[in-house]
Amino acid sequence: MTENSKITSIVVTDFEENEIYLMAKYKGKNLLLIIYRNQCLGCSGRAIPLAYVLQKEFKDLQVISIHTNFGNTKTTKEEIHSIFTIDELPFPIYIDEKHQVYDQFNSEGTPQWLIINHEGILFRSLFGSQEGAQIRLKYALEALMNFKSNL
Repeated sequence: MTENSKITSIVVTDFEENEIYLMAKYKGKNLLLIIYRNQCLGCSGRAIPLAYVLQKEFKDLQVISIHTNFGNTKTTKEEIHSIFTIDELPFPIYIDEKHQVYDQFNSEGTPQWLIINHEGILFRSLFGSQEGAQIRLKYALEALMNFKSNL
């Protein structure tokens, strides 16, 4: 999936293994999706906390985390919760059981950030959690919000 492409479907599961169709569930919203893994230190140490900050900063943005599994690994709700210091999850977290979403967006690794505008268009896809990636992500979000406000 390339930037400026219309996304018709992203299918994940919730913790009860129910299929969730993200594009239908969050239709009409600007989305920031983070594809991550608990085992990725850059994800749990930098990217997830950054997603929390960005959710507070950009009020018209729905942050969604997608934990991707590789091989035969299964991740439990408890394992997902274990990286958070608060009892309640700060944003929705879904599971990408066989890394299908990861593959759908040709992810370079984890964390992979996907910015999808309110029309379902992939606005930006960015990889990483270090300072350079964080700056590019913030600039892209500012551009998206500025573009929407000028419509």
